[in-house]
Amino acid sequence: MLDRFKVPDKDKIYVSEKNITEVTQKVLEASGVSKKGAANSTAVLIGNDMRGVESHGVSNGLRRYVEQYASGDYNSKPIIKTLRESPTTASLDGDGGLGAEIGPIAMELAIEKAEKYGMGAVSVRNTGHLAGCGYYPLQAVEKDMIGHSFTGSPGQQTLPTWGSEPILGTNPVAWAAPADKMPPFLFDIATTQVAGNKIELTRRTGAKLLPGWIATNDGTPILEEVDTPKQGEYFLLPFGGTRENGSHKGFGLGMVAEIMSNIISGAGPGIISNHQGSDFFLAYSIDAFTDVKKFKQDMDDLLSRIVESKPATGFERVVYAGYLENEEYIKRSEEGIPYHNEVIEWFESHCNEMGIDCDLR
Repeated sequence: MLDRFKVPDKDKIYVSEKNITEVTQKVLEASGVSKKGAANSTAVLIGNDMRGVESHGVSNGLRRYVEQYASGDYNSKPIIKTLRESPTTASLDGDGGLGAEIGPIAMELAIEKAEKYGMGAVSVRNTGHLAGCGYYPLQAVEKDMIGHSFTGSPGQQTLPTWGSEPILGTNPVAWAAPADKMPPFLFDIATTQVAGNKIELTRRTGAKLLPGWIATNDGTPILEEVDTPKQGEYFLLPFGGTRENGSHKGFGLGMVAEIMSNIISGAGPGIISNHQGSDFFLAYSIDAFTDVKKFKQDMDDLLSRIVESKPATGFERVVYAGYLENEEYIKRSEEGIPYHNEVIEWFESHCNEMGIDCDLR
């Protein structure tokens, strides 16, 4: 994550993984979520925070989920329904539950199918926010598999190339693959220039938005550094930003995510059906294709070659997707997670209101 999205030193409060996990679990249970459901969502959120993906951790997500449980937008006790199933596939209805609660279940089902038949694919519709895509492929990596996930977020956020009307959501995608001694490869992105949740982080940190990240409401890309506009005063651009820089590629990948989540699940296009989004999870058993030990050694060889390659002038090193996140995980395991003091204040206020023990300082 870029430094501009990180908590300024003067605002940091370090909290151990154990403490923030315990409090987050209690907060979700106080919203009516089952113990198992709360454990799933907590694992996703804190897993993101531990890897330094604070845009999709508790800082942005938890208070939003609490509000949506309270309003009835999310079902705190969903009953997952199987709509269709084959030996290698399944289509689920999440019954209005939080995506971060249901996602781990769906990926585990994909993994079980891959263990038996080499591949497993599971679509989920009628769910809420997935809290990013990166956590779920790592579930497959833990089983020596390749993992893959899509989510089709609510529409009318992202402009098509040359367009003035937003069509897609941020439509994140993620892939992960295991290695032997090297950290796993984890490619986890929104298909926009900047994730919507990262824009929300800038409201807390005071950082500016870089040129080509967003557009005005008439579709004109903003090509200078600007303060974060108010909600409703801008649209997101697909990654690439402009046609000259490849925005058609970003929008095209966003379309792939839309098709593989909202369309294939039966939920329909987000812009037309006006739903919260749908998800898709895949697991590939490596030993269905090749020897697992050789695969992981080949991954080590490739990943090592990348990090050992010569950096360009002005840069200290070369890394690959997932490398910095692994470093951050190790660091935060030792030092704790640096949260913004405003986030800790929210926890303390909400916990006081709900009668929850809150030891985060």
